[in-house]
Amino acid sequence: MAARAGVSRITVYNQFGSKSGLFASLAPRHDHATGPAEGSPREQLNHHIQLCCEVWADAPALHRHLPPSAHEGASDTARVLAERLAAADELRPGCSIKEAEDVINALTSFTVFDRLHKDGRRSPSAVAEIVRRLASTLLT
Repeated sequence: MAARAGVSRITVYNQFGSKSGLFASLAPRHDHATGPAEGSPREQLNHHIQLCCEVWADAPALHRHLPPSAHEGASDTARVLAERLAAADELRPGCSIKEAEDVINALTSFTVFDRLHKDGRRSPSAVAEIVRRLASTLLT
């Protein structure tokens, strides 16, 4: 890679730290925002699921090579969504904010998307629908 770019390998490592760092810098930057503030928490959750599926579908081969830390951008969003769902009394009885946050993070992870997407055998919207059904177990 460095030779194609006309720089030394050391330059690449100085700039990006590692091969994973280089891949992470190539990954598309997407805002994991939860959508419009005026939408209900359920609508915001659905929007977040759809957005995550679109992000992962952009470059699944690249995401497979990224370190797990490169996929952590949505964890703050999951916490906010869990808090909003709790405030709206939308979480099923006995479901804590932490449990909801963990489930939202798991369901919107690249690993889950990749398994359900199956290299394009399911469309991103079909995957989003499966994830929405799974996420509904959190809700009243």
